[in-house]
Amino acid sequence: MEKKRSKPSGAQFRKKKKRRRGETRALLKYFGASSANGQDEPTTSPATQASSGMVSTLQDEPTTSSATHMSPQISDIEDEDLFASTSPQHELSEMPGAEPPLSPTGEDEPLSTDPANWPSHLTDRIRTELVRRGPSKVPPGFVFHRNESDGRSCHHQYFKKTLVSGEKMARSWLIYSIKNNSLFCFCCKLFSKRNINLTSAGMANWKHASNYLTSHENSTEHLNCMKAWKELSVRLKSGTTIDKQEMALLEAERVRWRAVLTRLTAIVQSLAIRNLALRGHTETLFDPIMKDHLNRVERGTASHNSYLGHHVQNELIDLLSSKIISAIVDDIKQAKFFSIILDCTPDISHTEQLSVVITVVSLMEKPHIREHFMGFLEAEESTGQHLESMILTRLEELGIPFEDCRGQSYDNGANMKGKNKGVQARLLEKNPRALFVPCGAHTFNLVVCDAAKGSVHALSYFGVLQKLYTLFSASTQRWAILKNHVSITLKMWAETRWESKVKSVEPMRYQGAAVREALIEVRDHTKDPAIKAEAQSLSEEVGSYRFSICTVVWYDMLSAIQHASKLMQSPNMHVDLAVSLLKKTERDLQSYRATGCVTAQMAAKEICEDMNVEAVLKQKRLRSTKRHFSYESHDESFSDALRKLEVEFFNVVVDAATSAIKERFSTLENVGKKFGVLSNFPSLVDVELTDQCEALATTLHFKGHSDLDSKELVQEIKNFPDLPSKTMSLLELITFMDDNDLSEIYPNFWTALRIALTLPVTVAQAERSFSKLKLIKSYLRSTMSQDRLTGLAVISINHLIGEQIAYDDIIDDFASRKARKVRF
Repeated sequence: MEKKRSKPSGAQFRKKKKRRRGETRALLKYFGASSANGQDEPTTSPATQASSGMVSTLQDEPTTSSATHMSPQISDIEDEDLFASTSPQHELSEMPGAEPPLSPTGEDEPLSTDPANWPSHLTDRIRTELVRRGPSKVPPGFVFHRNESDGRSCHHQYFKKTLVSGEKMARSWLIYSIKNNSLFCFCCKLFSKRNINLTSAGMANWKHASNYLTSHENSTEHLNCMKAWKELSVRLKSGTTIDKQEMALLEAERVRWRAVLTRLTAIVQSLAIRNLALRGHTETLFDPIMKDHLNRVERGTASHNSYLGHHVQNELIDLLSSKIISAIVDDIKQAKFFSIILDCTPDISHTEQLSVVITVVSLMEKPHIREHFMGFLEAEESTGQHLESMILTRLEELGIPFEDCRGQSYDNGANMKGKNKGVQARLLEKNPRALFVPCGAHTFNLVVCDAAKGSVHALSYFGVLQKLYTLFSASTQRWAILKNHVSITLKMWAETRWESKVKSVEPMRYQGAAVREALIEVRDHTKDPAIKAEAQSLSEEVGSYRFSICTVVWYDMLSAIQHASKLMQSPNMHVDLAVSLLKKTERDLQSYRATGCVTAQMAAKEICEDMNVEAVLKQKRLRSTKRHFSYESHDESFSDALRKLEVEFFNVVVDAATSAIKERFSTLENVGKKFGVLSNFPSLVDVELTDQCEALATTLHFKGHSDLDSKELVQEIKNFPDLPSKTMSLLELITFMDDNDLSEIYPNFWTALRIALTLPVTVAQAERSFSKLKLIKSYLRSTMSQDRLTGLAVISINHLIGEQIAYDDIIDDFASRKARKVRF
């Protein structure tokens, strides 16, 4: 059997080539005549549409070959050039005199930023694009890969040349290849015909790199290539190249794509700030550039790259969030000292999310406290060891030294607050200057919780409130009856937020009579016997004198505690204000302990009068208890029901709250005492001033490094100018120093104020980030990736910083991040 030919014979090849050449010339002649006579292109045949699209693409595609410059007629284009983009590669290689295919990157393929990926044969178009883009620069903090043989690596000093005068001049022509771990000469790679290491595989001889680079940059070949590169670069910028018209078309297309990408970036940022999903469409487009872009995509006249897919969305989100994080890191490094805030919560997909917030005293413009959200971290475990490693790894990735951390604040969970294995204990072992301050809002919550658990009357009171809300909210008809009687509706209280229960007590404090009338109306109109009995029981309980007294007492206490808790959650709250606020709250509770019971009884009587019920406590029968053998006398019994309620409810609740404030805020008070010299120095004598300054300097000393000099601090405080007010907070003091430019005169006092203001008091910012988490990662977006979630959260929460970022920088990073088919 005759073996089948693997290639056509010479005669077959020539016939095939001649037939293809005739068909192509006839097709080009037809469309050229059609366009010259002003006729419309035929659209009835799919084959004709495909051919027309091919020709229009060739006409729109600018080329820089010499053949194009010499002959303006499209019919005079060489056949090899025409079929370079339509014929298979193996056919091209068989044509005599045909140009070899560009491998691995052709003119229509995206250009990589790595010189090792550039094609071996550079066309004029690729060379022009590379010159317009310029050589890629190595980031300052980039870590070069070391050779396994000798352990040597590239160094940042190779990219600068030291002159005889000692000045350093950048070697703009030197570029680094991550793929080959070698150096290339940008200009020689583009214009030189010699085959040397700097143009072929790259120079990786790090032992003799300095001498080799010095010898190369002084060579005649390199200088000529540098001249050719700079001349072409200047001509491209000024628009005076030989192919000026084609370069103008390229520049116009590049500007159009940059305008499209600018609007896409603005859309992504706007949707991220408003926590909206990146989907949907609109029938009306008010922006003409986006309208034209979408019309091109729908008609298919543009390239298949629309940049509207989710991959580009993720890239833009990542670029925006990276720019914001970079700006935040610059602010942190400028401020030097910082504190960390951590808090955990599960998301909609039952994944534990760790919110990371860094607090600094920003020195941009005027000094002020800023809390920067750094993103969410997926916590696989909630142990103190795992959370510690996560935060340290994140700080290392951001390039923020943990040695500059001066504070940490978490909630009162055992894994965070634990004295032995908690996060704060583990971080204190590595940096004792990172002082721990428990969250004041969580601590207030525990204070109210401790007060409620001490009395049966207190717990039963909130049980009645929950029954009231459940009764009315379970039916729309019953809820409508309630709204007809009251202007402040009932609120459901959360088990973990005791201070928020003041909102559930408020309707009973000021509209108790209206709520009781609504209960009576529900009882009279309902046909369900269980609801009727429940409404009757609750109306009797709400109308009792005991319930009214409990309402007044709880409302007064919760109002005072919630006011202090809200003030602590302010971003401008700092240690000295928090300590003074705690002392004021403690004094208010002690004062309420003396006179609050009588005041509550008078207010309760007014409530009973509004409800038209008698303000009398029902006396219960005293139970007789058996006296144990060891008891010497009977327990004292209360014959007066009002006195019994005061002892078993009022005194217990107020005393428990007062003692809990002293106990649970002891850590905050200790930290406040260490920095108390900064605000109390006008009233201190010399001995006390010296002792407190030495104690503060000792606190901020670790392993031979100290933030303050105690002796200089004492002298600075003694020589400090007169203050406009005797009672000034730390924030007011640092603002006073900044306004009068005193930071250089009193550097230790300036540093101490910055550290004190850096210490966080609450984790409110982390709690606020959880609100954004619920809006971003909702039920319909529960499969969102962790990177996309973190990026959207960073853009949304730090939107003020994002508004200052230039879109041109985003587009430049987008274009240089990887190879693109569209030239930006």
